[in-house]
Amino acid sequence: MDTHSHSLTFYGLTTCVHCKYTREFLENHDQDFEMCYVDQLEGEERSKALGLLRKYNPKLSFPTLVIDDGKEVIVGFKPEELSKALGLEQ
Repeated sequence: MDTHSHSLTFYGLTTCVHCKYTREFLENHDQDFEMCYVDQLEGEERSKALGLLRKYNPKLSFPTLVIDDGKEVIVGFKPEELSKALGLEQ
């Protein structure tokens, strides 16, 4: 399976250690992803991001990784789930 075939959107906070670990995991496995640090957004931009995030994760907890436009959503730092969802070798 091509490990670069997924569309990934990562919602996180700059102060969240689990967000840091998830980002490092994705980078270490050469995954391309769109990063959205919600705590760096303001006003309408922040409201829009939270509205999108709420569709995938109503609790608005972080990190939230949206895979392939919501076909799969992983909340929290879960390396085994990430590997499986992205088709990575263990």
